[in-house]
Amino acid sequence: MKPEAIVYTSNTGHTQQYARILGRRTGLPAYTISEAEKQLEKGTPILYFGWLHASHVKGYQNAAKHFSVCAVVGVGLCDTGTMLEEVRKASSVPEKTPLFTLQGGIDRSKLKGLNKMMISMLTKGLASNKQRSAQEERMLELLQRDASYVCEENLTEILEWYEKEYVC
Repeated sequence: MKPEAIVYTSNTGHTQQYARILGRRTGLPAYTISEAEKQLEKGTPILYFGWLHASHVKGYQNAAKHFSVCAVVGVGLCDTGTMLEEVRKASSVPEKTPLFTLQGGIDRSKLKGLNKMMISMLTKGLASNKQRSAQEERMLELLQRDASYVCEENLTEILEWYEKEYVC
């Protein structure tokens, strides 16, 4: 079934940016989960975007209760296309459902409470590790600079999948 919309949950705006970019590229409207629950009928086929928190795609379980999820996209600090098995397991995304991960960014000014504390601890932990992998180096740079890696080219794999599945 072809998706009729993109539905997303965003914490600091990076997931929203990706959802809107993909919406422009596919012609699909992009809604927050609360907007979608008002605008779309229960069971509507969607693409779901959520921010990653400890490998969980935030809001996915709620979206799956209301809509027919055609694919799941997790946006986090990790490199685009990584941590797929961990995210699938932590979020209980069925094997038959396509799953993608995108590197987003961080904006500490929008973090609160436990999330802010966890990011601070992650930053300190990575900084103290003198034998960081290349991925850990990129993540530390992102954390220290409040960087955003949102860009259209990160959506290449998703766009290729979408065109293969739904565009004649």
